[in-house]
Amino acid sequence: MNRFHVHLNVADLDGSIRFYTQLFAAPPSVRKDDYAKWMLEDPRINFAISNTGRAPGIDHLGLQVDSTAELSALGIRLDAAGGTVVPEDATVCCYAQSDKLWTEDPQGTRWETFHTFGDATTYYAGEAACATDGAACTPKVSAMKPKVDKGTSCCSPEAACC
Repeated sequence: MNRFHVHLNVADLDGSIRFYTQLFAAPPSVRKDDYAKWMLEDPRINFAISNTGRAPGIDHLGLQVDSTAELSALGIRLDAAGGTVVPEDATVCCYAQSDKLWTEDPQGTRWETFHTFGDATTYYAGEAACATDGAACTPKVSAMKPKVDKGTSCCSPEAACC
């Protein structure tokens, strides 16, 4: 089953955690110094906030799936929608290990479809884990290119991915 995903950049992480904990009537399921996530069943949503230096507001929207097969099916639908689809395999971002597909809607809103298969101890990927030159870190999907230089880190703290 798919789960809707919303990721907001926030200026005040602690204040935002207090607000969303009250709104959702539940504490975050993941809490870090720069990040919090609620995995809610009603409504079925993966709601994340972070304070990583990006402008406050919506960072991206997405759909989280339970399997590689579901991610593949969503990829076919994204291709049919006509946007550029950028895959990012075995990435580490937002304290999770995931395979991802990134695109933009006609207004330029970033969409992340992903299958998470493990936890990670860091927010950002190391150089070896990045499949692109910045899929999770580049605000514009149209600017993403397949990673060629293995020495390029797509998910540096300065880039503020995810």
